Amino acid sequence: MSYRDYPWRHLYATGSPYEIQAEFSNGLDMFKASATKHPNNVAIQYFDAPISLAELDRESDALAVGLISKGFKAGDRLAVYVQNIPQFVISMLGTWKAGGTMVSINPMNKTRELEYLLQDSGAVALVAQEVLWEETARDVVASGKTNVTISLTTNELDYLNTPAPKLLETSKKAAPSDAIDFLTLVSENRGQTPAPVSLKSDDVAFLTYTSGTTGPPKGARNTHGNVTFNSTTFREWMNLTPSDVALGVAPLFHITGLIAHVTVSFLVPMPLVLGYRFDPTTVLDLIEKHKPSFVLGAITVFNALMTDPTASERDFTSLTKVYSGGAPIAPSVADRFEQMTGAYIHNIYGLTETTSPSHAVPFGVRAPVDPVSGALSVGVPVYNTVVRVVDEEGKDVAFGEVGEFATSGPQVVAGYWNKPEETEHAMPGGELFTGDVGFMDKDGWYYVVDRKKDQINASGYKVWPREVEDVLYEHPAVRETAVIGVPDEYRGETVKAFVSLRPGESVTVPELVAFCKERMAAYKYPREIEFIDELPKTVTGKILRRELRAAELAKRQQ
Repeated sequence: MSYRDYPWRHLYATGSPYEIQAEFSNGLDMFKASATKHPNNVAIQYFDAPISLAELDRESDALAVGLISKGFKAGDRLAVYVQNIPQFVISMLGTWKAGGTMVSINPMNKTRELEYLLQDSGAVALVAQEVLWEETARDVVASGKTNVTISLTTNELDYLNTPAPKLLETSKKAAPSDAIDFLTLVSENRGQTPAPVSLKSDDVAFLTYTSGTTGPPKGARNTHGNVTFNSTTFREWMNLTPSDVALGVAPLFHITGLIAHVTVSFLVPMPLVLGYRFDPTTVLDLIEKHKPSFVLGAITVFNALMTDPTASERDFTSLTKVYSGGAPIAPSVADRFEQMTGAYIHNIYGLTETTSPSHAVPFGVRAPVDPVSGALSVGVPVYNTVVRVVDEEGKDVAFGEVGEFATSGPQVVAGYWNKPEETEHAMPGGELFTGDVGFMDKDGWYYVVDRKKDQINASGYKVWPREVEDVLYEHPAVRETAVIGVPDEYRGETVKAFVSLRPGESVTVPELVAFCKERMAAYKYPREIEFIDELPKTVTGKILRRELRAAELAKRQQ
C-alpha cells in the first residue's frame, strides 16, 4: 500500500478534483479582491451592527498608516489580545497592510502567559481590549521585559452602533491614558492608505501558539500560502458561496477561528456573524436573527447549544453546513444533535500546525463508524494532502493498524518560530508527525484513536480514553466525559472517568460502571467514576485531560 497513491477521489462527494490551486499567494490580496469586487457586502455582522467590506478596508488602511507612523515596520509583529470583536479583524488586515505578522493571543491568558508570548514572538506592538489592558497587559508592558513599544487599547463597544446586548457592558469607559486609543488612532488616519506591500506566499501571516502540552507554547509559523490554501479548501470542500453566512463560534485567536471564520469569509466572500465570546443563549439568538448556514465548532459547542434551557424552542433550520473539529465526536452526540436540529455534523480534523484542516468528511456524506472501536471517522485527507499512518520507526502500517498520523501538504506550517530543533523533531523534511494516533480503513476513511501520551496501560493492556468516552456518551444521562489513567497498585494504571450529567438527568456510579461493563472488554471499563459539574476546557472547547490528571495526582499524593 502507498498512502501517496491511494485513490481518495471516490470519497469526494462533490466531484471536485483531488488537487486544487489557491487563487492568491497571500491573504491580503485575497481580501482586497473581494473588497474591490463586492465593497458593499457585509463582512462582519457584530450583533446587530454590520460592517461592509469597504468599511473594513478603510478602517484597516487607517490602522496600518497609524501603526507605521508610530514606528511599526515591515516584518514586525503585532500581538492581538481581544475577544471576538471587529477590532481583531481590523488588526489582522492592518498588520498585513503594514507588512507585518499578527500574533494571536488567547484573551484568557494571564500575566505569566502573556509575558512569555510577547517575549517569544518579539512583538513590538500590542492591541489589547481595555479590560485586559487594565487587568494584565499594562503591567506586562510596563515591566520592560517585552519588546512592545506601541500599545493600543480598544473597547468592545467601539464598532457596535446599536444598543449593547446583555453579554456586553452597557456603557463605554474612558480610554486608558497610558496607551493609544485604537479608535482614535484609526479616526486620525481615516481616508489615508499605506504604501503598497508585496507579501509572498512564504511570508508568515500569523504566529499561532500551540497549547504547550509538551513544554512551553511554540509559535507555529502559518504562512500566507498556508492561509490561502486552506481558505480555498474550506470554500471548495463545503461548497461555500456568497449566499452563505458564517457563524463565528470559535475564538478568533485560534486557528479554527482564523481560517474557518475570518479568512474563508474574506475569500468567498460571505458575512461573518460575531458575538463577542461563546455564550449558548447568545449564539442561539444570533442563529435565529442572522440565519447563518455554515458553522464549525468543537463538539462541546453543540453540546452546550443542545442543553441550553431554550434549545427546544429555537429555530436551527438555517444551519445546513455544519462541521465540528478540535475534539473527538461521539457518534451518539452527533445523532442527538441531528434529531434535535435536523443538521448532520460533519467531522473535520486538523491542528495549528496544519493551519486548520488536514482531513474532513465530504459535504453531504455521512462518516462511517468503526465497528470495532465505535469511533466516528474524521474523514479523508483534504486536497493536495497525504497522510501516512506510521509505526514508531516511521514506517507505513497496514490498513486498520493503529499508528501515528504523519501529514504532508500545502497547509503544513514552515516550522516553529525560532525553534529549529523542535521544528526538525516534529516536521522532518516538512512532514508533520502529529502525535495523534489512529488508523485508516480499507476504504480510505481515517479514524483518530487518541493522543499518544494519553494511552492508559492497565495490567499491560492498552486502553485508549477515547473509546471509553464514546461508550459513556451513549448513556442518555451523560452530557460530557473525560477519561484518564490513574495509579493503581495492582494494575499499574487503571481507568477513571469524570462525568458531567445532562440537566434533569441522574445516574449512579454502579449503574454507569455496569453500562460500560456490558459494552467493552473487562480491562477497559472504568473502575472509578467521579461526577463533576463542569469539565476543564480550553477556550476552544477542548476538554483538558491533563488538568484532570494533574489534580488527581496531587490529590493522591496528599
